[in-house]
Amino acid sequence: MDNWIYYLLLTIGTFIFMEGVAWFTHKFVMHGLLWVLHKDHHQKKPHFFEKNDAFFLIFATPSIILFFLGAKAGFNWMFYIGLGILLYGIAYFMIHDVIIHQRFKWFSRSNSRYIKTIKRAHKMHHKHLDRHHGESFGMLFAAQKYWQQTKKNKHETL
Repeated sequence: MDNWIYYLLLTIGTFIFMEGVAWFTHKFVMHGLLWVLHKDHHQKKPHFFEKNDAFFLIFATPSIILFFLGAKAGFNWMFYIGLGILLYGIAYFMIHDVIIHQRFKWFSRSNSRYIKTIKRAHKMHHKHLDRHHGESFGMLFAAQKYWQQTKKNKHETL
């Protein structure tokens, strides 16, 4: 297989794998040991910045390290795993901070079924204000039940 195809598949695979990493980390770390950092994200506060924003640095660190090591080794597989993590981080930021929570008013209205479904799933996640009994811990992929609810209520605005 040509190197570029291998590296493209590695980048895409890492991007998809990161949804699982995000789900696991969100459910068991952010709603577990590091709830102290994530708690303010589940509270209604007027502040633009949250302790929860520290997770940006936590998730960016492996990407930065892999970029550095991969570039130093001639742009090997580590670089492209770092790229997959970076691209997932950008997608996460755009969906979570820009579209769902409107921390930046770039995209305030959408009739996209995907966006409505992701918003619905995240709204159900935030229904729980404490660390226990949560649901919908992923970000870019929503469970089938949310797709069905969006289809059923297709004219609803979220």
